[in-house]
Amino acid sequence: MQNAANRRFLKIVFSYLFFFSYLGGEEKVLEKSALINEVVTDHKVSIGGNEIAYQATCATLPLKDNKGNVKASLFFIAYTRNDTEPGKRPLAFCFNGGPGSSSVWLHMGVLGPKRVVLEDLKFNAPPYGIIDNEYSLLDVADLVFIDPISTGYSREAPNEDAKQFHGVEEDVQWLAEFVRLYTTHYARWDCPKYLIGESYGTARATAMAEYLHDQFHLYLNGIVLVSSVLDFQTLHISSKSTDLSFLLYLPTYTAAAWYHKVLPEELLKRDLRDVLEESKNFATDDYAKALFEGSRLSEEKKKKLVDRLSQLTGLSAEFIKNANFRVSIYQFVKELMRTKDRVIGRMDARYVGIDSNRLFPFLENDPSLDAIFGVFTGSFNQYVRKNLNWIQDEDYKILTDVQPWNYGNGNCFLNVAPVLKKIMHRNPKLKVLIANSYYDLATPFFASQYTLDHLNVDPEISKNIEMTYYEAGHMMYTHKPSLVHFSQDLKNFFSHSSLSAAENTGASSN
Repeated sequence: MQNAANRRFLKIVFSYLFFFSYLGGEEKVLEKSALINEVVTDHKVSIGGNEIAYQATCATLPLKDNKGNVKASLFFIAYTRNDTEPGKRPLAFCFNGGPGSSSVWLHMGVLGPKRVVLEDLKFNAPPYGIIDNEYSLLDVADLVFIDPISTGYSREAPNEDAKQFHGVEEDVQWLAEFVRLYTTHYARWDCPKYLIGESYGTARATAMAEYLHDQFHLYLNGIVLVSSVLDFQTLHISSKSTDLSFLLYLPTYTAAAWYHKVLPEELLKRDLRDVLEESKNFATDDYAKALFEGSRLSEEKKKKLVDRLSQLTGLSAEFIKNANFRVSIYQFVKELMRTKDRVIGRMDARYVGIDSNRLFPFLENDPSLDAIFGVFTGSFNQYVRKNLNWIQDEDYKILTDVQPWNYGNGNCFLNVAPVLKKIMHRNPKLKVLIANSYYDLATPFFASQYTLDHLNVDPEISKNIEMTYYEAGHMMYTHKPSLVHFSQDLKNFFSHSSLSAAENTGASSN
């Protein structure tokens, strides 16, 4: 009896020693047991007329520091095809922005095997539904959707401060560590690898590409930047900002005014792209010169400037004059349809809503977000439980407040454009797709074009960059024609860049 008791005691001791050695180990190697509550399910979906069998994996992954201390638990959902060799199949890590957003938008809007049922330009009321996504990227790449710490189901560990993850460098380092861990655990080092980021996620993806390259020598084949912002100075539009952002927003103001038919009849009769070219030319020529002159501008020039801006924005000459020729986003979305007691969306200027306070000078709520927020939230919460068998009562944070975000650059605006230039020079095979939308007032397309024009990438390397445009808003995939267009552009991008990678190794592309 005593020997049996001793054996039981030693077994308990060894179990505890194993447990604590696991927590305190110096290495960051991911063991199978490190995946907490991993749930794997099998599914089928029809994409492009072909039935594809795939596996969905929901799991939380503990992130550790260099001493082996668990700092956070990161939630992800991965989709992998069953009928191909995983080692050679392209792998895309996907995330949205915010900062403070989960990956639900790209996941359930365009990339994943299921997408939300959404009626464009309408307020979508429950009950909500999901359908097979025939435009999913899963036919050409495996997909991993990442929720940064404090978003989705990802949380800091007990007794840890969430603020240590809320910053440009902090965020990049921990998400890059996740990419390394996932790539190692699932033996995907030899496959083409991509990052797909949206909005703030485009700055994140760019910085991650350099970090992965430097710290882990993990080279990427491509980056997809959806509704891109790399130089944050181009978005800072207020009474305290430089004149640059006012120039860069003008074409999007024109697009919104054209869509809502408040431009002069002569402009409304013309194609949108033609009108936008006229607006861009004015912004870079007469408008830029006038703002540069400042108080030296003559009364005659002021009059011409006011009249022309009124023609290109749909705003009254008096309003533009009172704004000193510089109209902010929140003023524009409130003022454009004020005579009809309506406001337009910031994320998607096609949307129309009602503010409760007509006299308030700025937009109170964004109708383009109100129309879709509940759809994505309700659909995902039902989907993850009913279809993926992930039972979790904790709130899935679609969008959470992570401010103050540590930009770590003093009084300077965040600008990762030089990082993109550097990593493309160091990795000359890296392909970049930049997707823009005409009605996006959050990350205007002309600002993205301006950033690219000033990237100064070597001419040979610049051939690796592709720009696409859609007649939609920030989440262009909520507009069905743009969803179809964007999906095809993505598939072409992956096919071409993956083929290039296969040619380098003498392998065939799957």
